[in-house]
Amino acid sequence: MWLAYTLQMYSGVDLGFLGVNPRTLSGLIGVITAPLIHGSLQHLVSNTFPVLFLGATLYLFYDRIAPQVFFQCYLLTNLLVWIFGRPYYHIGASGLVYALAGFLISFGIFRRRFRAIFISLVILLLYGGMIYGILPQDSYISWESHLLGFIVGVGSAFGMSRIRRVAN
Repeated sequence: MWLAYTLQMYSGVDLGFLGVNPRTLSGLIGVITAPLIHGSLQHLVSNTFPVLFLGATLYLFYDRIAPQVFFQCYLLTNLLVWIFGRPYYHIGASGLVYALAGFLISFGIFRRRFRAIFISLVILLLYGGMIYGILPQDSYISWESHLLGFIVGVGSAFGMSRIRRVAN
């Protein structure tokens, strides 16, 4: 994310065209690249710390399933935005943030193990306020990424909680 933003700033080229542009063939590239592209330093910073914290939490406590969950959260969120999003470029990692938070919050509920529930409560306390971001408020903010990311996270948590060999 930081490398892409640095390249964008030093080259003077707006990389927004690498975002998800729903239902267009050229917009499919954004399924992979959109979380790396940010429109401002504030946008980048506001996504960096949650991705680092939530990603580290995922990999620290659920190392066996973390790569699969991260992959699902990253790609499925953006693919759903490509299918259902409003017709403009969706950029940034906030869909990933919402997906990771959705997973970490709901996994404890589905798994019903003390450690998983404790992690869920901590993430809910730290990130519970972001639930308002899934509602349309600002036409320049991709609430679709937020909502669909959260749904992907909850869906991943549900699916992973059904696998018996999952770490607590």
